[in-house]
Amino acid sequence: MKKKLKISKAKRPAIVVHRRAVRSKKLVYIAVANKTLKYRSGEKSKIVYIGMTRKGVDRISQSAASKAKDVLQDHGIQELKFYVVTCKGKKAVKTWEKLEEGLIAAFVRRHWERPICNNKGNKNWNEALKHFTKNALEKVIEVYSRGGTA
Repeated sequence: MKKKLKISKAKRPAIVVHRRAVRSKKLVYIAVANKTLKYRSGEKSKIVYIGMTRKGVDRISQSAASKAKDVLQDHGIQELKFYVVTCKGKKAVKTWEKLEEGLIAAFVRRHWERPICNNKGNKNWNEALKHFTKNALEKVIEVYSRGGTA
């Protein structure tokens, strides 16, 4: 008689989608690892990616799959969490793009380089400050660098 295969069950979900991610198509998201990474500034952060989408949660799931392949191979990183960051709209302004630019710029100002999975992305700090306060952008980076929620 052939030996039967054993079934393994995960204790935690692979992906969790919250209602907030489905509400808006145009949004910014931040990928956070379970382990802190050291950046050139000498400071540590759990942020590995800052991205934006015009297609909503579909794009976040695609990004989760591609970033997971890259980041989960690093020693000690076992999970990635993706957080949605949004702002109110403004007439004739692509606010989600400005928010992504501002968050990447705030990250670069603090860590002297982009998050490890961001190989491109505008980082125009002065343009970002036309739409958001310095404190608001830096606070988002601070909160997610620690891995916490706002």
